Amino acid sequence: MAKPKYERILLKLSGETFGGERRYGIDPTALQHVALEVKKAKKHGIQIAVVAGGGNIFRGLAGASRGIDRTTGDYMGMLATIINALALQDALEQEGVTSRVQTAIEMKAVAEPFIRRRAIRHMQKGRVVILAGGTGNPYFTTDTTAALRAAELDVDVIIKATKVDGIYDKDPAHHKDAKRFNKLSHMDILKSRLKVMDSTAASLCMDNDIPIVVLNLLKKGNIEKAVLGKKVGTLVANGEK
Repeated sequence: MAKPKYERILLKLSGETFGGERRYGIDPTALQHVALEVKKAKKHGIQIAVVAGGGNIFRGLAGASRGIDRTTGDYMGMLATIINALALQDALEQEGVTSRVQTAIEMKAVAEPFIRRRAIRHMQKGRVVILAGGTGNPYFTTDTTAALRAAELDVDVIIKATKVDGIYDKDPAHHKDAKRFNKLSHMDILKSRLKVMDSTAASLCMDNDIPIVVLNLLKKGNIEKAVLGKKVGTLVANGEK
């Protein structure tokens, strides 16, 4: 079996991932696809943490635009990520992958609180750790959560799973001449204001030298390829990685 390039990864899943074709609610088919992709990567003996988004159920900014208090809306969005995390845990365990949900918002009946050392221990024992509840604070996106947890858990790379095959100079869904980048620096993202993640998340990754691979989750085997160091999607890194 090929040796993986990364030993510990953080997989960032958007809420849209859970919604599948509908882009809202939870699509069982999409959920099973994610579970199988994680299982494929896991067979290489790597340690995996997952940060779940919640936009398929509720997005704080969208709520604020409709008159809901921004702080309240963000907390509602955090609760949505916990729903997704529990759904993913169930899908993983149906595929024989042991997992634990940890949340930044204490909810003892359904999940463990996020404790860094416990999360690392779970991964060392072969469990997938699903991180939910955002950072536990309003005004921070789940991209920032991913960057923060990646730094705390000392991961080797963030794999940001999307519905496009990397980072483009403009939206490929609306521009046929959009150019895909093979590699960028974190500063490129900040300077060009590329909409791959918010500036807080990009800055955190840059300051802590955390590479990011942006890839298409819908293409089977892409997460496994990224883990093995094969060229897939767009790599964001400082210097040579």
